Amino acid sequence: MEPPTDKDTVYRYNRLTWPEMNDAIARQPVVILPTGSTEQHGRHLPIDVDLLLCESICLEAGRRAAGGILVLPPIPYGLNQHHIDFPGTIHIEPEVFIAFCLNVTKSVAYHGFEKILIVNGHGSNAPLIDVIARRTTLQTESLCAACHYIHLAVEKFREIMDSAVIAHADEFETSLYLHLAPERVQMDKAGADDDVMGAYVSSDSTSPYVRFNDFWSRWTDLGVHGDARPATAEKGEIIFETAVTRLVELAEEWRNWPLAERRDFHERPVQGHIRW
Repeated sequence: MEPPTDKDTVYRYNRLTWPEMNDAIARQPVVILPTGSTEQHGRHLPIDVDLLLCESICLEAGRRAAGGILVLPPIPYGLNQHHIDFPGTIHIEPEVFIAFCLNVTKSVAYHGFEKILIVNGHGSNAPLIDVIARRTTLQTESLCAACHYIHLAVEKFREIMDSAVIAHADEFETSLYLHLAPERVQMDKAGADDDVMGAYVSSDSTSPYVRFNDFWSRWTDLGVHGDARPATAEKGEIIFETAVTRLVELAEEWRNWPLAERRDFHERPVQGHIRW
């Protein structure tokens, strides 16, 4: 069979035909599932921030990976009830999100793909994608891992940032959006805001000691945590290039990760019919 002629079909899962999918399964790329959200991001950014930033990085990594990455259509919604007082935000219950995404990853595993990577763009999805990755690995014969794209670029960003906080609708996200789609950013409406911070607890889970996230309408007027005003497209390009480069490297490492046979160390018969 001839390889696909459209360059997008090399790395976009839903651009393949089913015969082309057989070829992709034979080559065993890392299948990436981008997860984002549809939520308020201050007065200056559209509500597609998490989705656009995460998917753009995943697609560019796929384009550069020379067949080593296949990117699924993204999940556009996530856990978001804490933002629900701001118009436009969409909330998905965590049990529904986990079940839906797990159906996606298990379908991918069913077809024979051995390595799956969830790449997240929405902070509140983080504990959920960890569960999805673990359950996929334990319930299939494939391996699934999860990461947050921000963690791939945050060290580099700290070298160039001019604000004090990396959180939400801030200098980081605004810079990256300015790089990708500057015409949609209303910088004249950009502002700064902070959470409520104590010695051990913060209202936006920024404490190293305690996880807690309050309804945002209780402590911010802007829907912002951080300061978007120092954001620039140039900083966004640095974030983008760093995240894409490291995601390509991560995917290559994951693609080569060993998938060994399970071994049973019991000396007596187990109740193998039990399912969790």
